[in-house]
Amino acid sequence: MYTLSLIQGIDLTTSEPKQRLPKWLKVTWVGGENYLSMRKLLRTAELHTVCEEASCPNIGECWERKSATFMILGDVCTRACRYCDVTSGKPQALDLQEPLRLARTVRTLNLNYCVITSVNRDDLADGGAYIFAECIRQIHQKTPDCKVEILTPDFAGNLQSLHSVLDAHPAVFNHNIESVRSVFKKVRGKGDYDLSLSILQEAQQYAPHIPTKSGIMVGLGERISELHETLNDLRNVGVKLLTIGQYLRPSKQHILKMSDNLILRVT
Repeated sequence: MYTLSLIQGIDLTTSEPKQRLPKWLKVTWVGGENYLSMRKLLRTAELHTVCEEASCPNIGECWERKSATFMILGDVCTRACRYCDVTSGKPQALDLQEPLRLARTVRTLNLNYCVITSVNRDDLADGGAYIFAECIRQIHQKTPDCKVEILTPDFAGNLQSLHSVLDAHPAVFNHNIESVRSVFKKVRGKGDYDLSLSILQEAQQYAPHIPTKSGIMVGLGERISELHETLNDLRNVGVKLLTIGQYLRPSKQHILKMSDNLILRVT
């Protein structure tokens, strides 16, 4: 049972080029020794993180704690979602050595939990599923005690791709719904709300021992009643874990919003 309630709104409807965020939403930049060593390690291994590619404001704090979300399959996405700061365009050729480099980095960091996501690779027949699965296998081989959570794209509905990833035994399977149904096509033009739900449902049915997870942003013009509907949709397809994040426009080129942003309390 859950309750959603609006606790604060941020007015981002201004036409001014930049509006100050409230103090409680600002992050103090951290760039200490751990941050610098993390950056050096990732550069040496030629690995990408969603922290950098999506311009996450928490990168300093997380890297200082040696926490990062690895982003595989390159740094160029074949889709251009209106909220996302990851570069879109034509990706480079597939890097078959990436899983090995990632596994070695996980071992160097001595991680006991690793989160892997990716860009969309609609140019690949399997949507990049092979690389996802190989990353999981390589990490399990080199760091057997490390649990691997994966956050995947929809693989364009290719169930064979989905099954191959689940067969590699991730600890958690995550696919983000991102927004409510009424907003979905406006911000994820190449995605499909019902397809995302079907991917989550198939993952739960194919591998019921692997928890399914999803995430949604608030602040894109949705109503609380619509959030209730989406949460019910996710629960009905077997999602066990959920993250809710606040949308903040990464640049002036991205969607501003369609109504008042919502900051929610979930109980």
